[in-house]
Amino acid sequence: MAKKFSPKGFGSAAVHGGHVQDPNYAHQTPIYASSTFVYDTAEQGMKRFSGAEEGYIYSRWGNPTFKEPEAKITALETFGLNIEAKGILHASGMAAISTLLLSTLKAGDKILTHYSLYAGTDDILRLLLPHFGIEAVVLDLRDLNKAEEAIKNDASIKLVYLETPANPTIQIVDIEALTTIAKRHNLLVACDNTFATPYLQQPLKYGVDFVVHSTTKFLNGHGTAIGGILIGRDVEWMKTKITKTHRMLGGNSNPFDAFLLTLGLKTLELRMERHCGNAIQVANFLSQHPAIAKVNYEGLASHPEHDIAKKQMRKPGGMLSFELKEGFEGGKKFMDALQMCTRTVSLGTVDTLLCHPPSMTHFSVPKEQREKYGITDGLIRMSVGIENIEDILSDLEQALSV
Repeated sequence: MAKKFSPKGFGSAAVHGGHVQDPNYAHQTPIYASSTFVYDTAEQGMKRFSGAEEGYIYSRWGNPTFKEPEAKITALETFGLNIEAKGILHASGMAAISTLLLSTLKAGDKILTHYSLYAGTDDILRLLLPHFGIEAVVLDLRDLNKAEEAIKNDASIKLVYLETPANPTIQIVDIEALTTIAKRHNLLVACDNTFATPYLQQPLKYGVDFVVHSTTKFLNGHGTAIGGILIGRDVEWMKTKITKTHRMLGGNSNPFDAFLLTLGLKTLELRMERHCGNAIQVANFLSQHPAIAKVNYEGLASHPEHDIAKKQMRKPGGMLSFELKEGFEGGKKFMDALQMCTRTVSLGTVDTLLCHPPSMTHFSVPKEQREKYGITDGLIRMSVGIENIEDILSDLEQALSV
């Protein structure tokens, strides 16, 4: 049976939210490794396909192992808020974004977004959507006047897409202010909440219509599974058009990755506390180091959107980036010198991960565009892990001294 209590704490919701007792009384939600599901009668099959009876049909359409992480993440995004929403688990964050864009936009529509997005998102906006007759309008949405002017002067804009903190420059946009502007003009608003997680930031609180995550990152927390989720506050729309698009695109999750995500979510609060506590110490250390030209971290008073971050985030996050004075070659030399910290793309795992966006995650973005967005040749992105802080700082110190 479903747990009937309403948790008072976020950590309790992360552990118990969305869990329904398995018929065989397994402690953990089982892995339903089945591509398809059977029916007692032909009539039952007809009822399930028509929607007259609830039940599973085919794992591309849904699987019992998906149910708990979908409900759990939705519960965390709405924790403490009087908001109903529905989440749909996907094979990746990009699959979730694809479902969002292709179910809300059509030929002739435009999407308004801002500088410094995840490179995969930038690619889909720049290289794929134009083939469907959909155009991206990219502006510095930290300037609210620019945002309002663009929306007022272009009736083709139908969706405002936000990513805050932004990848990899840690730019912050004002979710509440931009959503207020968008809603004055009856536009949809979506927000990528991957960097912050619902523990630090809840975009639905500010009127956002859709939230997307790469669950591969902080929500899983251990680098063991790829995944994504799309959460919408219009439950009926999520159950109908959004679900139909998701199923047609085939970006479904799988039972094994969903199971690993469920396990990771249970320690989200604990991990985020340590990520955040370590990150502010790393940011303070780097901001005083002579080899560093600039540190991008919303927890520093020097960050241009520090006050906005304080308004919409519970704490500064576990992500930061910094510019090396020696540029591209300095970035390569620094990366090669790391000993404990991990050289890799991705983020949000328990170990500290560093990458060089100009040569790695954002290599596909044209150099002129990268620099315009603040992705300089010497930029290093850092996902601060939960190791002991003295070990993280020691590794950074020796790598910067090479």
